[in-house]
Amino acid sequence: MYEPIRSKSVHTMAGTPSSDFPHRSREEELDIQLAGHLAALLAVTDEIRALAPSADLDAGAERLTEQVARLRGGAPLRAEKAPAAPEPEDSRLATLHRRAHALAGRALVVAASRADTAAAILSAERMDAHAPAAESRELAAR
Repeated sequence: MYEPIRSKSVHTMAGTPSSDFPHRSREEELDIQLAGHLAALLAVTDEIRALAPSADLDAGAERLTEQVARLRGGAPLRAEKAPAAPEPEDSRLATLHRRAHALAGRALVVAASRADTAAAILSAERMDAHAPAAESRELAAR
């Protein structure tokens, strides 16, 4: 009356490992997340450096590059340094500093979660570096 099933089931039972696609461990996922947050922070830092160059931003960018390279196994792609604008827009800089502060905070949370002390310290330092700039530019804009 019924014909037997001849094809492989599309459903898997709970707890049964599936070898159809590769699985990553929690640590690998956190590494990928942390590298992504740090790379995004590096991109924003480079953007700020183009508008308002400073030695602190240069040092921070180099340390971020080292951490991203460590996590990804290779140096991150970076935009070429553009010439500094004659008069940077304060609102644009404030926005970039707020974005950098938020990205550094996200990186700090992930670094703490994976117990990566070096990345956590760097993230906290970058948060501290961007907080006053974002606040002072906000106050000046008011």
